[in-house]
Amino acid sequence: MNWVRLSARRRRKRSKARIIESVETARNLPLLQDYQAYLRVEKGLRPLTCEAYNSDLKTFAEFIEDRHGVLLTATQQDVAAFLEHLRGHGIDSRSVARKLSCLRGFYKWLLLDRRIHHDPTVNIESPKAWKVLPKSLAESEVAGMLERAQMNAEHPQARATALRDRAILELLYAGGLRVSEVTDLTTGDLALDLGRVQVRGKGDKERIVPLGRSALEAVEIYLREGRPHLARISPARKSTSVRKPSAARQGSSSLFLSLRGMPLTRQWLWHLVKTANPAASPHRLRHSCATHMVEHGADLRSVQLLLGHADISTTQVYTHLALGRLKEVYRQHHPRSTRLRAKAEAIAVASPITSQTASPAAHRGLHLVPSVQVSSVKPCGVPSGPASPGQPGVDQPNKETV
Repeated sequence: MNWVRLSARRRRKRSKARIIESVETARNLPLLQDYQAYLRVEKGLRPLTCEAYNSDLKTFAEFIEDRHGVLLTATQQDVAAFLEHLRGHGIDSRSVARKLSCLRGFYKWLLLDRRIHHDPTVNIESPKAWKVLPKSLAESEVAGMLERAQMNAEHPQARATALRDRAILELLYAGGLRVSEVTDLTTGDLALDLGRVQVRGKGDKERIVPLGRSALEAVEIYLREGRPHLARISPARKSTSVRKPSAARQGSSSLFLSLRGMPLTRQWLWHLVKTANPAASPHRLRHSCATHMVEHGADLRSVQLLLGHADISTTQVYTHLALGRLKEVYRQHHPRSTRLRAKAEAIAVASPITSQTASPAAHRGLHLVPSVQVSSVKPCGVPSGPASPGQPGVDQPNKETV
């Protein structure tokens, strides 16, 4: 009898928990959808950025639901417990800081929209994260990867995909483009006669990126010989385009196409770069482009405009990678460097007479004014030495003025 009552009680608790969970989920989902619309329309963020924010908020919403709460009623203790939960599961401090930044933006929006009266993330400090320097490839590694792609493209039996792959690798390195910027390129974004391409980056910000001779040549050959073969629509592709006209229009204007005539994905580009060089990645080619430019003397402002960084502090990290350039500047300009010391020794050897006749006090520091004898200085009305009153050449004081 007791067992029957216990099982009935458990069934009531389970049904009650399901009802609470369904109600909490129903209250959180519309809120997340409104925030997604705000990010896309008012903030103008890219779809991938919105998806990342949505994923972080869903993770926090699931954690709150386990504590029988909703996003609107979250407290500071809930946020702190969520961060501790992430650290306990081995999440990196940089990822924890990113999720906390997402929560701050979300609750700031709720506060401005007057849906809540208190921000639960106000007094919570961001976890300290170590600065990680971006990893780049050596110039020889990049040159070898591009040479192999060029050899495959110049083969007599080269396919259209080989021409496409070479153009993609050249664009990634020559322009320092992000992987999403390459997949979003259209044929209308190219200005090959001017040697540049128009790119849409984060936040739908457009910028002009100049291209080198190798990249322009690779893109021209792909447009002339490779892309027309990939743009041919098969009978199966035609039936699909009837159902989805937007996808057909996107595929017809995209610069880089697959064998089915569809735009390439970010995952496919990552696989392409990994196939060309296992140690490389699309973003590592971007880091390599910036690092090699700084090593060859490019200023940070130019690199910032090329990469599309909103803050120049993001670009300054590449100065830590260009160690060769830093050593060269040190040798040329630091007074204790080997080159300047050797130059000073050569000048001293070339003029030994000057070094011997110089006064001993001149070697104690930098003297811009030559040393003079004290006796040669004659102030007005003051004797220059212990001379007799009748000695010639000595100024005598005027008795009338005295």
